[in-house]
Amino acid sequence: MDITLFPTKGNLILAKNTLALSSQGYELLDKKRNILVREMMERVDEAKSIQANIEAVYAAAYAALQRANIAVGIGHVQAVGHALPIEDSLVLMSRSVMGSEIPMVTYTQTPLTPSYGFYSTTSSLDEACVHFRKVKELSICLAEVETAVYRLAVNIKKTQKRANALKNVTIPRYQQITASIQSVLEEKEREEFTRLKVIKRQKSM
Repeated sequence: MDITLFPTKGNLILAKNTLALSSQGYELLDKKRNILVREMMERVDEAKSIQANIEAVYAAAYAALQRANIAVGIGHVQAVGHALPIEDSLVLMSRSVMGSEIPMVTYTQTPLTPSYGFYSTTSSLDEACVHFRKVKELSICLAEVETAVYRLAVNIKKTQKRANALKNVTIPRYQQITASIQSVLEEKEREEFTRLKVIKRQKSM
C-alpha cells in the first residue's frame, strides 16, 4: 500500500487488513524460527556426541594401522586396502522440517568379511579393519548431522531476516498509516458534525 493514498475508509480498511496480515506473518515466522532453532540445537548436541566418539575411534584406528604397517609392511597394507570393495550401500534421502531439506542417510551394515588371505597377514591388520569400519560408520552419521545443522542454520537466518523486516519495517509502517488515516477521518467526521449542527441551528432560526 502506498503511503500517499488518500485518507478514505476504503484505504483504512486496506491498511488494517495489511497490518493484520503482517502481524500474523510475523507470528508464524517467529514460531517457525523457534522450531528450527530447537531442531538445530538437538542436532548440534548429537554432532558433539559423535565428534567426541569419533576422535577416540580415529586414534584407535590409526594406532592399529601403525601396528599393521610394522607387522606386515606398508606396501602389503596398501595392497590390502586397494582390494577392499567400494562402499555402495549408502542411500541418501531427505525430509522437510519447516522448509529445510534435512538429509537422511541409510547405511546397510554388511558382515565384516576379510578380502585378504590369513597366511601373509597378522591379527593387527584385522584389528585395523574393525576400527576403520567404526570410523566409516561414525563419519556417515557425522556428515548427515553436520549437513542438517548447516541447512537449518541457513533457513534460520533467512527466517530471522524476514521476521525482522516485518517487525521493524512493515508493521510499524502500517501502524503509522492506519493511525494517520484514522486521525484524518475522525477529524473530517468532527468537522462534518459541526457543520451539520450549524446548518440545523440556522434552519431553526
